Amino acid sequence: MPTRRRQQFIYGQFAWMVATAFLLVVLDSLSYELFFVLSLIGILIVTELTAPANVTPAWRRRLRWLIALGLVGFGIIVVRRILEILPPEVLPW
Repeated sequence: MPTRRRQQFIYGQFAWMVATAFLLVVLDSLSYELFFVLSLIGILIVTELTAPANVTPAWRRRLRWLIALGLVGFGIIVVRRILEILPPEVLPW
């Protein structure tokens, strides 16, 4: 049976992602990259808001890997955007 903090985390992240998708649709700005970045921000916020005071459960330690993968994905998105902005004569290839 999931703990209360785990349920809060799951419900909080789900609510954040639904609200993000709804807001992006309303603003007509829905893209995979933007949704991914905003969901990553949400997971960081919800992780901090549901953090236990004393003991870190095993599921929270495994959550670090998910956050690390998300940050790698964010880095890839940033590099792709920078390469799109730079003029072709600046790039070495």
